[in-house]
Amino acid sequence: MMKGSKMSDSYKARSRYYKTHIDGAPLHPETQMMSYGYDPSLSEGALKPPVFHTSTFVFSNAAAGKAFFEVAYGKRAKGDDEDPGLIYSRINNPNLEVLEDRLKLWDHAEKALSFASGMAAISTTLFAYARPHDVVLYSEPLYGGTEYLIRNILPAFGVQGVGFTSWHEERSLERAATDARQLAAQQGGRVSVIFVETPANPTNCLIDLHACRALADELERESGHRPLIMVDNTFLGPLWQRPLEHGADIVLYSLTKYVGGHSDLVAGGVVGSATHLAPIAGFRTIMGTMCDPQTGWMILRSLETLQLRMTRSCENAREIANYLASHPLVRSVGHLEHIDPTDPVREVYERQCLGPGSTFSFEIEGGEEEAFKVLDALKVIKLAVSLGGTESLMEHPFTMTHADVPDEVKRRLGVTEQMLRISVGIENATDLIADLRQALRGIEG
Repeated sequence: MMKGSKMSDSYKARSRYYKTHIDGAPLHPETQMMSYGYDPSLSEGALKPPVFHTSTFVFSNAAAGKAFFEVAYGKRAKGDDEDPGLIYSRINNPNLEVLEDRLKLWDHAEKALSFASGMAAISTTLFAYARPHDVVLYSEPLYGGTEYLIRNILPAFGVQGVGFTSWHEERSLERAATDARQLAAQQGGRVSVIFVETPANPTNCLIDLHACRALADELERESGHRPLIMVDNTFLGPLWQRPLEHGADIVLYSLTKYVGGHSDLVAGGVVGSATHLAPIAGFRTIMGTMCDPQTGWMILRSLETLQLRMTRSCENAREIANYLASHPLVRSVGHLEHIDPTDPVREVYERQCLGPGSTFSFEIEGGEEEAFKVLDALKVIKLAVSLGGTESLMEHPFTMTHADVPDEVKRRLGVTEQMLRISVGIENATDLIADLRQALRGIEG
């Protein structure tokens, strides 16, 4: 919310820029993205929020400064009609406040926080909740950066990770939970977090969030401590999956991807209840992992077209997945609508997801050499990592995004040398299919 120098605004004043209903009916998120949380009268009537390039803010008087710090550092609770005052851009900034007001809407969350990157969001959130001797139970595969954090960095702080998969019986959620319990007991700690990336990067494997919720409840009954369920929802974004509605406590995003959507910024986000996000906000302030005002302003721009972009790219991806599934040189397609109807995971998809998204992997005949030939032959689709932009991108997960994951782990998790990942953009689908056709032609016979 944009604020002036007053310590608080009346409820009537605040309601002007927190419109949620019209004529008794709730406003949809795509409508709220245009104005929610921003009052032009507080910024000289500017239609869009200005960029607040300032490190600090002037207090109207000393008592106001004291009051602002009391609320910011938790020395007292915020009054019913009191808004946290602007202090310093590491703590709060008008651009980030408007952004966070809008970020929470798609997920129907109580609160949101913005970060300098997706990994800043993930690392700050894990550090806020994992303590020495604790265990993090996590799904596999994960984005390479997250996997590296859990496997290589958290152990230096006394936090161990135990992985599970959705398809391998010996590494199932139930068996991994038993291992996590035993490890936590040996270390004198707790299973503090269940960290899930669903769909998984890059395989699109799904994790049943209801099963995770049941496990968290079971662990609470056993130990008196309930691990928080954290879900990286970057692949489907808030349009095609809302984990909070399926048992998650905290949802994380690389806003660089679909929300930013133009491959021109790096940022991250976390949404959930105010109670769950309070420790994360405290860590963010001290660690300095917040988003900057210019990036926040750019994400606000992108939120206005999020539904349009994601809908178009999803439609394109459907056409491309259908084409690839019929190609003789394509061994498998990881698009969510191509899950076998007899596979139990299909039921998870239909219950948990609102759409298949537009990033998926596929395997071709051959290995790394053939995969590189396809990538090098592309004319329209760009050879680059990342995903969720307006342009289509392809990459080789085994040697690129997941390069720091041990090779034996990648192969165990189905990340193979013949796998390619495509993020489908908003171009004409016919042109994208033509590009894939001519690129695949290079590995024929």
